[in-house]
Amino acid sequence: MIKHNVINLVITAFAALLLSATGCAQKTDQSKTSSAQPKRPNVLLIVADDMGYSDIGPFGGEIATPTLDELAKEGLQLTNFHVLPTCSPSRSVLLSGVDNHLAGIGTMGEFITPESEGKPGYEGYLNFDVAALPEVLRAGGYRTYMAGKWHLGDKPNTVPHARGFDETFTLLPGGGSHLSDRKPVSPTQAMVYFRNGKPVESLPDDFYSTTYYTDMVLNWIKRDRNNSKPFFAYLAYTAPHDPLHAPKEYIDKYKGMYDTGWDALREKRLQSLKALGIINKDIRSFPRLPIVKAWEKLSPEERVEAARDMEVYAAMVDYMDGQIKRVFDYLKETGEYENTLIIFFSDNGANGATMEGYPGQTEEFLNSFDNSLDNRGLANSFIEMGPGWAQASMAPSRMFKGFPAEGGIRSPLLIKLPGKMANAGGMNHSFLHINSMMPTILDLANIEQRGRQFEGRQVHAMQGSSMLALLEGGNDLPVSEVGYELFGMKAYIADGWKILSMQKPFGTGDWELFNLEQDPAELNDLSKRYPDKRRELISLWEKYKKDNGVLDISVDLSGNVK
Repeated sequence: MIKHNVINLVITAFAALLLSATGCAQKTDQSKTSSAQPKRPNVLLIVADDMGYSDIGPFGGEIATPTLDELAKEGLQLTNFHVLPTCSPSRSVLLSGVDNHLAGIGTMGEFITPESEGKPGYEGYLNFDVAALPEVLRAGGYRTYMAGKWHLGDKPNTVPHARGFDETFTLLPGGGSHLSDRKPVSPTQAMVYFRNGKPVESLPDDFYSTTYYTDMVLNWIKRDRNNSKPFFAYLAYTAPHDPLHAPKEYIDKYKGMYDTGWDALREKRLQSLKALGIINKDIRSFPRLPIVKAWEKLSPEERVEAARDMEVYAAMVDYMDGQIKRVFDYLKETGEYENTLIIFFSDNGANGATMEGYPGQTEEFLNSFDNSLDNRGLANSFIEMGPGWAQASMAPSRMFKGFPAEGGIRSPLLIKLPGKMANAGGMNHSFLHINSMMPTILDLANIEQRGRQFEGRQVHAMQGSSMLALLEGGNDLPVSEVGYELFGMKAYIADGWKILSMQKPFGTGDWELFNLEQDPAELNDLSKRYPDKRRELISLWEKYKKDNGVLDISVDLSGNVK
């Protein structure tokens, strides 16, 4: 059995590292609405899983993403969008508009400790103290569809079909094989798919997650084409989450592209971001981590295998882009594209985890896969991106998934409003947060969620504010500050300043202070230079902790909970 300790979890999955009268109402008086009025906009919400900041074309990536390139030209590119460090916390905020500690995912369900078990906000599922986005949209007259990753509960009353979605085909846990074999990430876990509240017993032999999720959403939209209600479709891809799998012809397309290694790719991505005007020209990248070997110090065999892994990763992103195109093409064919709000982003930073760190992992399980060079990325293989490539994908940022450093919480965001946008093809650098996503969607859908009541239950009022005015070309910022805590690691961002606390060796173990506008890579701790600013942000974090029920349980590297 592989030995597990906190360092292993940190470097891999430290958290995954290394309308009801009482609830919501349409803003307009339905009794006065004329049938001649245009239908309210559809909403297509597309979320990639563990995709890096600079992977797609609009953000400087070399991976072919023509569909997303075109979306950026028709919509707006948001370069300073922040999510949470790992999957389920991000998704809880996305679908509730409130902090993850209030929404039930104070920590990931896989990492609930005795100290947090049973505590409010640490239920391990999207709790009932929030009004879920699909619940509110359905009550407001929307058809609601979801295909893909849920990761917010696996009991009959917490699966997506019970939380407001009319049609669902969902993977309940965090990840696993993208193919029909349903192999999990460790022997203690299981890949559980649900269709409309009932378990799926088997998958088609030719199942590939990205294709199948797309098929399901398209089937529902096509079936209900003549329905007078607008739709909300949540397309929650599991690509490019590990294990990395892609069609062979797509993998072959990238053969040789990454032979120069992760150091060269990190520098190339950095220069592309500068050329596009996404970051300032004097920005430096956070250096290669000590746990990552210099490319030239790898053996020839290690370099070949590592290059192949990145080829598979690129193939997954490329293929996902092509599947998104299928949805766009159908919407254009039926005249619905111009009446659809389209949102695309990644749930957290690129994943630097290694497969050895998953809870319950064993040598026997890992040895059951065929990870030979010719089979990497194909059936019965289990490979991952790893920290070297993850750092390149998140350049110039510090760290990657699992950490509240910028590499874990910064995501590419593309949004296209219905109709022709006056600022189409533009780029906005305003600080934005995922807690604004639900308020924005409801704002555009003309649905008001009334305070603390929804369908007869008390709920938290949304903390985020609508981005709609900003998207329409205004200067109104929906958020200027936000707090973080996950696995004992903490951060607070306010007006371009950030404090960050991470355990050694990834941080100092104490609060560090950064100016994100000047130093997005979090290279220069300004604590001694600006002690008053540091104290101010620490005070704000303490208030955030109190307001959101944060337990603030820290973990040292010996595995002891403090």
